[in-house]
Amino acid sequence: MAPGRLRRAITEAFAFSPLIGVVAVMADKDARGILEVFEEIMNQVVITQVASTSRGMPAAELGALAEEIFGSSRVTVVPRLDDAIDRAVALAEVDGIGSPGVLITGSVVAVGEARTLLVGNEPVLVPSASERSRWRLGR
Repeated sequence: MAPGRLRRAITEAFAFSPLIGVVAVMADKDARGILEVFEEIMNQVVITQVASTSRGMPAAELGALAEEIFGSSRVTVVPRLDDAIDRAVALAEVDGIGSPGVLITGSVVAVGEARTLLVGNEPVLVPSASERSRWRLGR
């Protein structure tokens, strides 16, 4: 899903407060564009890097770019994805009120790595088209 469409889907479907982002981007992608799309909906961002390939942008480099866009007070750099997720959850729960959320995004590879960390290799059950249609219609 393109970052702009993901941003719209998040804001239309959820009322996260705060929303903390975990972002890792491949070096050949438009990191600035991705960060700019999410700047207006993420309260804070935890910058990390993809572990399974050398094609990922280093966390320090992406963090410097994120500070230009989000401001240094809203950016935390954590090179390891597992630690970045833990940090994002801690940031989301800091107030103890609201409806906190953590969004892991930037690279489909990072999202896949996060899924493996969070749920292991369990199969994903994908609803059928008719089931998804009923959800949209509220039946």
